[in-house]
Amino acid sequence: MKILRLFPWKKVSHPTPADRWLVGVVLSLSLFGVLMVYDSSVAIAIRDFGNQYYYAREQLKWLGIGVLAMFVLSRIDYHTWYSLALPALLGTMILLMAVFLPGFGIRALGAHRWLNFGVFVLQPAELVKLVLVIYLAAWFSAKEKGRFKAFLLLTGTIFGLVILEPDLGTGIIIVATALIMYFLSGAPTRHFAILVPIVLLGITLLAVSSPYRFKRLTTYLNPESDPLGASYQIRQVLLSLGSGGLTGIGIGKSRQKYEYLPEANTDSIFAIIGEETGYMGALLVIGAFAGLVWRGFRVAARAPDAFGKLLAGGITSWIGVQSFLNIGANVALIPLTGIPLPFISYGGSSFVILLAATGIMMNVSRSSNV
Repeated sequence: MKILRLFPWKKVSHPTPADRWLVGVVLSLSLFGVLMVYDSSVAIAIRDFGNQYYYAREQLKWLGIGVLAMFVLSRIDYHTWYSLALPALLGTMILLMAVFLPGFGIRALGAHRWLNFGVFVLQPAELVKLVLVIYLAAWFSAKEKGRFKAFLLLTGTIFGLVILEPDLGTGIIIVATALIMYFLSGAPTRHFAILVPIVLLGITLLAVSSPYRFKRLTTYLNPESDPLGASYQIRQVLLSLGSGGLTGIGIGKSRQKYEYLPEANTDSIFAIIGEETGYMGALLVIGAFAGLVWRGFRVAARAPDAFGKLLAGGITSWIGVQSFLNIGANVALIPLTGIPLPFISYGGSSFVILLAATGIMMNVSRSSNV
């Protein structure tokens, strides 16, 4: 490709096949996700649309779009994204601000998180995860002194735009992914001694300053404090997991999905998995995500240049952090965050963008010299 002449790296003469294990795990999780979305949404689909297949049909549609995007992007040389990083970042930041425009932005449940393009609805906060990874990979792939303050300004600006929606869970994913990429780029350790306490303090202050976030924090510390109010969701999540036992009560037999467990097909879908497949099934899902993260970092380690290493490492870090936050919240390891489980939870923007990001990572693996 002509665009490669702009960069100091060389195109690999004989690209290797894409990492088959990586592709297999992603497709397996995605197909399992369609099954679990159908299973967990039967009751609310009948209640809201009179069609038990509504959510499964939508998820299957997004799977088709996402898989198409994944395989198209797997054939586009990942170096192409280097020159598109800055315009993509600026465009996405405009979209983050556009959610507040009347008639274009969609307000639901007190949040401004979506844009209505007529034929589809987009959640810019999901798109910015991928775009920021691409931009940071391009930026950090070249050695540069004194970028600490610029990094803080960029990450803080994007975090601030996401928090205004408000969406603290996505903001945490963005900050955590950015910090990991900063570390992978070879940043001085002393910077993290400064950053980590500041980030933790800032997130804590944001949590206690908002009434609904503060309730999530207090219910995490004391789940018995308001069993029919703020503590209801986490109590139902734990009840769902506890009902599953070792091997589960069987696929399709969940009782919590009948409007007992809030967000059963999105944020809390892991609890339904635990109820129906038990400890063993939940462990297999966790193992699949662990395997995905391992293969992703393996791709990063074998990439032929710094841009490829940071690109694959950033995408892998994003998936790993988001998986940990969702599963951790569902087992009461951390407070509820309200974020979806990658490849499994219901949702179009998140699902399609994750599959597209996987396609980029597949191209990095195809370009490996190893």
